Amino acid sequence: MPRMDETPEIPLLTLRDTLVVAIQGELHDRAAERLQRRILDRIAESRPRGLLIDVTGLPVVDSFLGRLLRDTALMARMMGVPTVLVGLQPAVAVTLAELGLELPGVHTDLDLERGLAWLQRQGRQTPPAGRARSR
Repeated sequence: MPRMDETPEIPLLTLRDTLVVAIQGELHDRAAERLQRRILDRIAESRPRGLLIDVTGLPVVDSFLGRLLRDTALMARMMGVPTVLVGLQPAVAVTLAELGLELPGVHTDLDLERGLAWLQRQGRQTPPAGRARSR
């Protein structure tokens, strides 16, 4: 039985060439840091064309988690993987704005479908990290 401070491991799914991370429920600091490491390790291993982080099921975001999500997206981009953050609930968006947390260089979209469409458009413009586009 998991302890109260433990969060069940969040699955990292591959849909087409996109790494999809759907966060459901509360995410404590240690679990969030562990998730960030797992995402970055998976990017290094599988070299996806995009990263989609779905926070539809995330009821609350504090400043730590907001920064961690932003930093994860920026690190993925540094690794050559465009990232989209989808499903921000109104209360979460308000909290991020009130905290003054900006998401420069992080694309946001309403839902999974629109986020995947955006990543697909990005994939047509940029070859995946480490792979040259053939002509």
